[in-house]
Amino acid sequence: MARVPAAVLHRIRTLPRSAPRALSRHYRARRTHPVTELVHQPHPYTRALGLMAVVLLGAWLGLLIVGNVRVPVGPMNTTMTLRPSVAGGTKINVAPLGALELRSHVAPFRLDVDVDRLDPARAQALVDHPERISGLQDEVAHDVEHGTLDLAVRSCVAVVSGATALGLAVYRRPRRALAAGGLALALLAASGATAYATWNPKSVLEPRFSGLLSSAPSLVGNARNIVTEFDVYQQELARLVTNVTKLYDVTSTLPTYEPDPTTIRVLHVSDIHLNPASWKIIASLVKQYDINVIVDSGDTMDHGTAAENGFLDPIADLGAPYVWVRGNHDSQITQRYLERMKNVHVLDEGRAVSVAGLRFAGVGDPQYTPDRAIKPGGNPVEEMAGAQLASAIRDQAAAGTPVDIAIAHEPSAARETDGTVPMVLAGHLHHEEMEVMKQGTRLRIEGSTGGSGLRAVEGKYPDPIEASILYVNRDTRRLQAWDEIRLGGLGLTTAEVSRHLPKENQPGATPSPAPKPTPSP
Repeated sequence: MARVPAAVLHRIRTLPRSAPRALSRHYRARRTHPVTELVHQPHPYTRALGLMAVVLLGAWLGLLIVGNVRVPVGPMNTTMTLRPSVAGGTKINVAPLGALELRSHVAPFRLDVDVDRLDPARAQALVDHPERISGLQDEVAHDVEHGTLDLAVRSCVAVVSGATALGLAVYRRPRRALAAGGLALALLAASGATAYATWNPKSVLEPRFSGLLSSAPSLVGNARNIVTEFDVYQQELARLVTNVTKLYDVTSTLPTYEPDPTTIRVLHVSDIHLNPASWKIIASLVKQYDINVIVDSGDTMDHGTAAENGFLDPIADLGAPYVWVRGNHDSQITQRYLERMKNVHVLDEGRAVSVAGLRFAGVGDPQYTPDRAIKPGGNPVEEMAGAQLASAIRDQAAAGTPVDIAIAHEPSAARETDGTVPMVLAGHLHHEEMEVMKQGTRLRIEGSTGGSGLRAVEGKYPDPIEASILYVNRDTRRLQAWDEIRLGGLGLTTAEVSRHLPKENQPGATPSPAPKPTPSP
């Protein structure tokens, strides 16, 4: 065994008593230092994103657990809930009939109002004392205000508590948990301020209904009292509650739709493309909305052959006059077959006819595209047909029989009537559009009421079946409102009805003047 040199032993003996402890700390530090250098410190942005994720998840969990309140609204028992949402708005669920969606606000949360049931005692009180209906708007507004305030307080507690609790569970540090709760409160305050700044009580004038199509007329209501100058929110909210109350009548039957007698109801269809299901849908709409006249802006057929003519026979039993113009898939054979059909008015070359209190003029599409022997002429040919229609409309105005609604299949032809008529209807594009052109004429382009026919199966998703209800004032012959109706395509069962108002019919707006017909060249 090697002997320790005497010099080394001397140095060890002369070391102070604290040296062993210092050496021990030194070697411990050297052992642990490399490990601490390997630990990755998260970037500040990463920590911030993590904290934000914890806050959002905790707030969402808090809302799911606590964020709802049961509120009696008029004769109904409802449950109000706040849900995370990108678009915001309000959704009124009326099971099993469907739902009304209102664009009431823009914020990262949506207000859901679930109609649980009708309270028999309160509903019977309204039946026994109908004079209370007049005060229902104040009662409903008070109930909604009280419920919304209660829901706001509960939601604040739920959001802050959820974010704080999750922050404590994730970080295990009270300071970080309190930071998560404070951030949740700040986000909630910002969201509330955004909702308040974008609050739109007039959104109840333009609801969107989704659910059973048979329920839409009663739930959405008719176009009566659309133009109002005061208490819009209270009055319309009371109307919605009254309609829902009727739907939950003890007889469990839907109420009869009572259309506004001051309006003429026009059903606009287009591009049926040989879909036999369209006739049943049209007949149902005619019955439910008590339609006065049906306008078909063309492409009823696919090839326009004589073999297809039998497809048109159900038109005679739809229950309303049928005004039709030829589309680019309809032939002269198709047109002559319809001209012989009772209660059908075929318009072409600017011909005008008065039906259901309105005067219509129309022109057939000059191009017949299924016939490949004829080279299509493109937009110039369509514009010539539109010019012919515009000239005929000016002649009608000069003769003292002004046209209320013009009809053409192709939108480029319809645009030629700008300034000669209040409204022109078209189709062809297989999607809905509405615009006011430069000289004041309103152009309405209808979607495909046949869901694009057999073409519906070519894409990944079937095309929807679309139609519109146009409410025209019986005295002024101007558009008062319109409902866009959309049904799921082949194999789908969804239904949506969206109410829209022209800008001049919005509460407080100044009615725009009617377009003045331009003189004939």
